[in-house]
Amino acid sequence: MTTLFDPLPLRSLMLRNRIGVSPMCMYSATDGLVNDWHLVHLGRFATGGAGLVIAEATAVQAVGRITPSCAGIWSDEHIAPWARVTEFISRHGAVPTLQLAHAGRKAATPEPWATGPRGTLPPDRRGWQPVGPSAVPFDAPNFATPTELTVSQIAELAEDFIAAAGRAAQAGFGMIELHAAHGYLLHSFHSPISNRRTDQYGGALENRVRLLRSVVQRLRTPGSPWPQDRPIAVRISAVDDVEGGWSLEDSVQLARWLKADGVDLVDCSSGGISMQNGTVRTPREPGYQVPYAARVRAEAGIATAAVGGITQPAQAQAIIAEGKADVTLLAREMLRDPFWPVHAAAALGVPGAVRLPNQYDYWIGPPKSA
Repeated sequence: MTTLFDPLPLRSLMLRNRIGVSPMCMYSATDGLVNDWHLVHLGRFATGGAGLVIAEATAVQAVGRITPSCAGIWSDEHIAPWARVTEFISRHGAVPTLQLAHAGRKAATPEPWATGPRGTLPPDRRGWQPVGPSAVPFDAPNFATPTELTVSQIAELAEDFIAAAGRAAQAGFGMIELHAAHGYLLHSFHSPISNRRTDQYGGALENRVRLLRSVVQRLRTPGSPWPQDRPIAVRISAVDDVEGGWSLEDSVQLARWLKADGVDLVDCSSGGISMQNGTVRTPREPGYQVPYAARVRAEAGIATAAVGGITQPAQAQAIIAEGKADVTLLAREMLRDPFWPVHAAAALGVPGAVRLPNQYDYWIGPPKSA
């Protein structure tokens, strides 16, 4: 039986356990440049015993940021600040992973704690014009109608994802995750709710996922800037939770294609394409997205990560032991307790499975013999 604390091989990497930190936006960068906040925020999860630490959605273009304060990797200037973060994470035994993203029609919004109206920021409030697969705005108040990308602009966007992956490699990331969930650009191409195109990027399922697959295929071509021995993950919204939207069956088919293209892990989230008056069909109960990861894993034959409402050690252990996913991802629970892996190991009766760093173990580890 596979347990939460068994290692997981992914190409040349070995995750020390099946506990990962889900990407969480910090809205704390300047011109996309990360800083000491990101080093401390992400570094503590490595010292806390996680096997995988996924950094926040990081824009491949300046206009791809969710907010003006989001992280970026659209220029070589962004490499060195990220390298400080990855060096610390790697030194403390976790695999640093960068989520490459473009916010699309949900870009240029205020930081969540900012005062004033929500929605797309105008230029005089640090905003810019968002883009998308079609001129269909996100259906929340005050969101601008995005500019529909041309075919040549889509090709440029793919090149920017490729270049960003190369910078991630130079910065020391062991894995990248392409963000194709939550209503952001790649997901908005996938969903018929937001993609009304009639060219090679619209209509049939294989057309709507063409951009994502073309990026993966390029990254898996020998000579690409992303090393072939390092894994690639993709985060998807497994369902749109909107009538006529992206379905779980679509996700299974996409996962099959992605496996053939060279993706190693599918991170199964959900939603984000539409407000639908603020409601969705999936109840937000503990582990509510785990069935998505389980079905994609079973039917596409690819490793998956489960995320959403995972808080208890026994719950995470059951997900792995029952073969519902290969990795459990925690977010808010890790903020509450960065040493969750250490405490989970103790709760599950295997306290030696996760060891504190020497600097902490000396003071609060198991009693030392005289």
